[in-house]
Amino acid sequence: MAAQLDYHTIRTIFERFQAQNPAPEGELDHTNVYTLLVAVALSAQSTDIGVNRATAELFKIADTPEKMLALGEEGVIEHIKTIGLYRNKAKNVIKMAQMLVDEFGGEVPNSRAALELLPGVGRKTANVVLNMWWDYPAQAVDTHIERIGNRTGICPGKNVVAVERAIEDHIPVDFQKHAHLWMILHGRYVCKARRPLCGGCLIRDLCPYEDKTL
Repeated sequence: MAAQLDYHTIRTIFERFQAQNPAPEGELDHTNVYTLLVAVALSAQSTDIGVNRATAELFKIADTPEKMLALGEEGVIEHIKTIGLYRNKAKNVIKMAQMLVDEFGGEVPNSRAALELLPGVGRKTANVVLNMWWDYPAQAVDTHIERIGNRTGICPGKNVVAVERAIEDHIPVDFQKHAHLWMILHGRYVCKARRPLCGGCLIRDLCPYEDKTL
């Protein structure tokens, strides 16, 4: 685990991320807040590309909790059986839809605590939805962020909650809105787990991690 970087270094890092990609976007396809919630829940232990393929037809016929309930668990399975843990995920999607109808009037709630009450929704999923739909600077820490946070010293921590707190405490507030997306994309395409592309990294000179291209 790298030591926590200082304020000026972190600011420089995020200035570079911003200059390269001023308005980063998540890569899960969705049409409304409900389909965003379902897509993020389905993405656990699956790739965004795989989820997008599975939901392309699903969301055409079930873009509300009511429509998802009408489709039923077996109907959901038929659409998502190409992604990992599809049976358990289909069960949670139906349970989630039922709870949204029964307890939230068919609307997706916008507090973290309420979102986390929903089957299949954890803190990361809740934070993604709060950030992407309601523009709240919630930090959705996934394996990419946890990895680069500890490699680079941007937001080191022993677990995802500690990394999330490090983001909130150390990244300047003017970068908080897009912070997790910049780091996810950097971890997904540059600072990869096994073979990081250090030679093409825009923060190479600011990173304490051993350059793997040397």
